[in-house]
Amino acid sequence: MKLIIQIPCYNEEYTLAITLSSLPRKVLGVDVVEWLIIDDGSTDRTVEVALKNGVDHVVRFVRNQGLAKAFMAGLEESLKQGADIIVNTDADNQYFAGDIPKLINPILAGKAEIVVGSRPIDYIDHFSPLKKLMQKLGSWVVRLVSKTDLPDSTSGFRAISREAAIRLNVFDEYTYTLESIIQAGLKNMAIISVPVRINGDLRPSRLVKSIPNYIQRSTLTIIRIFMAYRPFTFFTIPGVVSFSLGMLICLRFLFFYLTGNGKGHIQSLILAALLIGIAFFVLLVGLLADLISVNRKLLEKLNLKVQKIEDAQREYKKFKGKRPMANDNLKSFMAK
Repeated sequence: MKLIIQIPCYNEEYTLAITLSSLPRKVLGVDVVEWLIIDDGSTDRTVEVALKNGVDHVVRFVRNQGLAKAFMAGLEESLKQGADIIVNTDADNQYFAGDIPKLINPILAGKAEIVVGSRPIDYIDHFSPLKKLMQKLGSWVVRLVSKTDLPDSTSGFRAISREAAIRLNVFDEYTYTLESIIQAGLKNMAIISVPVRINGDLRPSRLVKSIPNYIQRSTLTIIRIFMAYRPFTFFTIPGVVSFSLGMLICLRFLFFYLTGNGKGHIQSLILAALLIGIAFFVLLVGLLADLISVNRKLLEKLNLKVQKIEDAQREYKKFKGKRPMANDNLKSFMAK
């Protein structure tokens, strides 16, 4: 059982050493613990500091790609390195590394595929009252959309099982926190939260540059993900509203027409026709988007099977001296 702790980094030379100094090298329930950083186009000594402090793996971007892409690159590299569980944390030492065993225990016990560390938002001194309110509001919206029960959806301190990591595909360039939870919830993954502690603030947040900007980008992320994973529902709602308004206006016109006053309300009939036409168009778009969504799901299943085949091949190479065992595993998978 291998655990890889990954850290997305961008110009973190002054905080990374502090973060790494608190990471564990031994965790109960796992055999190997390795560290991985994703250098997101840093222009300082981030990589040098990482290697000096014992980081096992480094993924490097030539230029800054954003937190979401760094997170996904870390998952991909962790999978290549044979991780059974991946823990993601921040380079600014925000999260208390001593709670990593608490994060991975539900996965080891088979009770969860993703575990999110829930921060004590009300007691974080460097969070303004407005930021605390927005964090709670954002988490409520994510719970509503994803059908999960997570009190802190923006927490980056989380543990992910190998299969869950294979199934996650984050497309947003802003942040992975919201999209990964919504995606996991809509894919019916077992996702829970556990309370975790935090450390003192070392630097201001780079993700939340301003509350209005954060609200705007988070809202767009939620809408886009809901549209991608529940397209028919997303388009049905405005379609039904448009159709209902069109029918009401049409009935209003019929009332006046039947009472002999229809000539003065011909505009209502035109508006009703437009609204009903728009409704049918939106519903048609919803059907097409739903078909595309089905195709995407098939591609995701194919990706999962390919990854499992690669895992079986790696196991075969690892246990060359136990050829029958490796073949049995491969045959068992291919029979699924």
